[in-house]
Amino acid sequence: MRSFILAIALSFAAFAAPAHAKLKVVATVTDLGSIASAVGGDLVTVETLSRSTQDPHFADAKPSLVLALARADLLVLNGMEMELGWLPVMLTGSRNAKVQRGEPGYLDCSTLIAPREVPLQKLDRSMGDIHPGGNPHYTKDPRNAALIARGLAERLGQLDHDHRAQYAANAARFQQALQAKMAEWTKLLAPFKGQPVVTYHKSWIYFVDFAGLQEVAFVEPKPGIPPNPAHVANVLNVIRSRGVKAILQEQWYPAATSELLSKNGGARLVRVPGMTPEGSDYLVYMDGVVRATAAAYQPTGGGDTK
Repeated sequence: MRSFILAIALSFAAFAAPAHAKLKVVATVTDLGSIASAVGGDLVTVETLSRSTQDPHFADAKPSLVLALARADLLVLNGMEMELGWLPVMLTGSRNAKVQRGEPGYLDCSTLIAPREVPLQKLDRSMGDIHPGGNPHYTKDPRNAALIARGLAERLGQLDHDHRAQYAANAARFQQALQAKMAEWTKLLAPFKGQPVVTYHKSWIYFVDFAGLQEVAFVEPKPGIPPNPAHVANVLNVIRSRGVKAILQEQWYPAATSELLSKNGGARLVRVPGMTPEGSDYLVYMDGVVRATAAAYQPTGGGDTK
C-alpha cells in the first residue's frame, strides 16, 4: 500500500511539474532561422524578421516584429550592417534588455565566420552599397553554415545550461548532414571549376568561392545601383568574349536586364531565392542553388529557376 501511494504521489508530481519553457529565438533572416531551428530542435521556437522573398537590407519594421523581439531570449542576426536600415529601431522599440548588443541574448553570426571583401579604402556613397565590415552574404557558403551551427549551439547552451549537450548533439547532426551534402555538391560542381560567371549583385563571392567559379562581371555597375545601357553593353561584351555560361541572381532583384543579357549573350540565367524559403530548410535550399548552377553549365541543361 505504501509503495502504491508513493507511485501515485510521484505521478501527480510529474504531472504538476512545469514543462521546460522553450527558448524564444528571433533570427533576422531565414537562412539563420533555419540553422537555429536545426540546432535548437524541440527546445526552441524560431521566428524570422524578414521573408525569403525580400532583400534583407530593406525589411519592414512592423509592430508585430517588434513584439517578437520584445519576447525573445536570443536574437540571431546576420550583421555586417545587413540589417542597419531597420533592426536598430526595432531593438530600441522592443525594450528587451536581453537581446541588446553586448548581452548573451545577442548573437551576431558574422563574428563566427571569416569575412570576405573587407574594404581597405575609405568608403563613400559614390561606391554603392559597400559594407565596411566585409561582404555580408556569407550564408551562401555552406562551410560557414557549419561554423554558425557550432556558435549557435554554444550560445543556446549558455542561455539554457541544462540542455547544453542536446544543443551540441543537434549541431553535430546538422554538421554531419551538411558535410555529406558538401561532398556531393563539390563532386557535382568539380567539372566546372574555374569557369567564368556573371552575378547580378555583389552578393555571390562566398558561393562562387565554394563552387570554384570565377566571377568576371556584375549586372549592377556598383552594388545597389541599377544597370545603365553603357554598363549592360560592357557586361554583354564580357559574356561573349569570356564564354560565360551562367548569370547568378536572387529572385528579389528585377529580371529584365539579366534576361536581356541571357538572350543576347547565350548565358543561362540562374535565378534563385535569395534565402531559404519559408517551409523549407537550409540544406534543401542550398541543394537547389548548387543544382541550378551546375545545370547552367551542362550542354543541354537549363538554368532559369524562376
